[in-house]
Amino acid sequence: MRFCLPRLTGGSVAVLGAVILLLPFSTRAQVHPAAVVGTVRTSTGAAVEYATITLHRAADSAVVKTEFSDAAGQFHLAPSVGGRYLVSAAQLGYGRAWLGPLEVTAAPLPAPLAFVLTAGAATQLKGVTVTGQRPTFERLADRTIVNVEGSTLSAGNTVLDVLGRAPGVSLDANDNLALRGKQGLLVLIDGKRQPMTGAELANLLRSLPAEQVSTVELITNPPAKYDAQGGAGIIAINLKKDQRLGTNGSLNTAYGRGRYGKFTSGLSLNHRQKKLNLYGSYAYANRQSFQELDFSRTYRQDAGTTGLKTVQRNTPRGHLQSHTWRAGADYSLSKQTTLGAVVSGLSSQTPSKGLNEAAYFDAQNQLLGRSISINRRNLLTPNVAGNLTLRHLFPKDSLGTPELTADADVAHYGITRTLDLATTYQAPLTTTPGTLLGDQSGTLTLWGAKIDYIRPLRHRLRLEAGVKITQVSSDNDVLFVRTRDGVSQVDLGLTNRFRYSENINAAYVSLTRTRPELTVTAGLRGEQTNATGRQDVGQTSFSRHYFQLFPNLTLRRTLSDKHELTFALSRRLDRPTYNQLNPFRSYVDATSYRTGNPALWPATSVQAELTHTFRHKISTALSYTRTNRPVVNVYLLDADQLVASTDVNLRTQEYYGLTLTAPLEPAKWWKLYANAELFFIQFQGLVDGATPPAGQPGAIISLNNSLALGHGWSADLNSSYNSREQFAFQTIRSFGQVGAGVQKQLGKTLIRLNATDIFYTTPLRVTSRYRVLEESYRSAQDSRVVTASLTYRFGNDKVAAARRRATGAEDEKRRAATGQ
Repeated sequence: MRFCLPRLTGGSVAVLGAVILLLPFSTRAQVHPAAVVGTVRTSTGAAVEYATITLHRAADSAVVKTEFSDAAGQFHLAPSVGGRYLVSAAQLGYGRAWLGPLEVTAAPLPAPLAFVLTAGAATQLKGVTVTGQRPTFERLADRTIVNVEGSTLSAGNTVLDVLGRAPGVSLDANDNLALRGKQGLLVLIDGKRQPMTGAELANLLRSLPAEQVSTVELITNPPAKYDAQGGAGIIAINLKKDQRLGTNGSLNTAYGRGRYGKFTSGLSLNHRQKKLNLYGSYAYANRQSFQELDFSRTYRQDAGTTGLKTVQRNTPRGHLQSHTWRAGADYSLSKQTTLGAVVSGLSSQTPSKGLNEAAYFDAQNQLLGRSISINRRNLLTPNVAGNLTLRHLFPKDSLGTPELTADADVAHYGITRTLDLATTYQAPLTTTPGTLLGDQSGTLTLWGAKIDYIRPLRHRLRLEAGVKITQVSSDNDVLFVRTRDGVSQVDLGLTNRFRYSENINAAYVSLTRTRPELTVTAGLRGEQTNATGRQDVGQTSFSRHYFQLFPNLTLRRTLSDKHELTFALSRRLDRPTYNQLNPFRSYVDATSYRTGNPALWPATSVQAELTHTFRHKISTALSYTRTNRPVVNVYLLDADQLVASTDVNLRTQEYYGLTLTAPLEPAKWWKLYANAELFFIQFQGLVDGATPPAGQPGAIISLNNSLALGHGWSADLNSSYNSREQFAFQTIRSFGQVGAGVQKQLGKTLIRLNATDIFYTTPLRVTSRYRVLEESYRSAQDSRVVTASLTYRFGNDKVAAARRRATGAEDEKRRAATGQ
């Protein structure tokens, strides 16, 4: 099966989307329906803030629009068209309440709606039990939300495991995350930027248990409030925060078994009074793993003839042990002002031992010799971070409630990486056996401050503005010692010190105009970047200073009660991270290593997306992205004929995509979330005199099933398939996975059992072709795992009605859901 997408420029996509959206959808004058307003209170009369208010079509209960109640428990819903509707209100710890059906016309309702929420897991509507359980996946206008909390497939797993099963997300053998087939992602944890990529980021996400996570948001069209970093989008990881009154908490433990054991456990505590909320959590992980990396290389001479060939097998085994903790407090200085502080940390160590066996052949496939390497490595990452937040609500006026949020952040990331690589050779090779010892230590310090302001204006306008400043400083020192014939000496060609500093000053403004038939959001973000780097040995340094503007535009047009169009246009940026610029080597074996590239430049991209939504559920999106100077991972031969894995800038990358999303409900007890990403990626540029092969169509398809089995039982079944793909110089063969899980609620105890990668179909098989090198490898890990877990919640089940501090991620989610 083949498909091809038309070759469009960014300008033609923008013009096409704007023309379609701005065409009048009716020649008749529009009669705007009146807004649906009301309040949400508990049975004791206390206001409920951030209750989820949902407008449903009365005919089939399809979701039309979602809002959240404010600090006074009030809400405001603006239907696009008149008709018969149901309205529901839900909040964690309370049953969902329903009102209606209502006949919404141009005339206001006789009286505001008044919801009263009572404690309990369900409420009755015409004899049918309606629960407030959220689906595992939710598709909004600019993002997909993964509801990790409560999912059976997250029990006993890590955040990296959860991301690997999220719609449109993939992970390559070098631990680079991709969304919709595109690399270059910004990862946020509780709104805080993680200044790392590749193996360093993957190690952090492997150390974070999924039980600590509430939701993960895959944001493909970020608004101006977010950093411009991340050409492929943003992955926002939101940690849990308990809202129950009094003293309460939860205890969880899990054990999984693949080839090796995987143990995790954690404790969370929360004490909430009227003005004060104290919370803390701790998690311990002890996870053993393995990797099987089999690869063959063919070295070509300049004339294109085949030279040396190697066949190698790497079998490292790792043992991750991590301690993750967090402690914080929120204090209400007044009804309008809240002060929050949180301190978090991660301490992990990952010792590993690997055996590499290599055979060397000449052009006639005659054996030249063999070598055996034993690679002992250890990675220590002590990290600590702190945040101080002040949120103030100004007095409410006729237009709404202005809001000001100020944040200050500081983080310190440490790294110690040791290497002991011993290599021996067998006849007829005459190379002297040797040992390479490496000791790298480094620190990364990040601090930042930002202020965000939100102000409702006249004529249904909403203003958002803010400023932000961040500073990143890293200092890495590495010492390599070689030993041959009993003589040890410092390898001056590898020993060095690299210092890097990056300062980003940013400001943004965004305006949103909401009308019943059209919502327009226009934003502009400006970022000034100052980056310097220096190596002590060789006195090599660089300094870059630049200012760039990042506009974005979103148009959402309601054509009818069944059809809606959204068009988004934005400019994004991908700055190389410190580890991509760091030139130090991390050896895999005696013939290959990973190194950074200080010569990397940032990549800029322009992306456009046109989305059609049918019945507020099924969406189809066409997208196009053009990137200048994209950063891609390649394999190169160095002066010693060793293979170096590094990053380079190509000239351009063009991405064409078609996304299909269908949240279905085949039965009342069965929810199905189907997602398909069809894409075509083409690169232009030169690497060592070679151009990338022509692009090929690719696809990522996922199916996620949630089953409510009754009597406290529920189950999940998910599967994904990644087709064959051409990404720059790499040809990636198809792969996929199937996972299943079941859980049982017994009072306050939740028991889960899940299995991941049941048919062991995730191993990657990749071929890379360059002018002087061709490499094919298969990479397999301990991904087929069966896990049993137990979670026990204790304390008060009553949810606080008092106002809590909303995070930036919650604010963005609200605007995405309501079109404001």
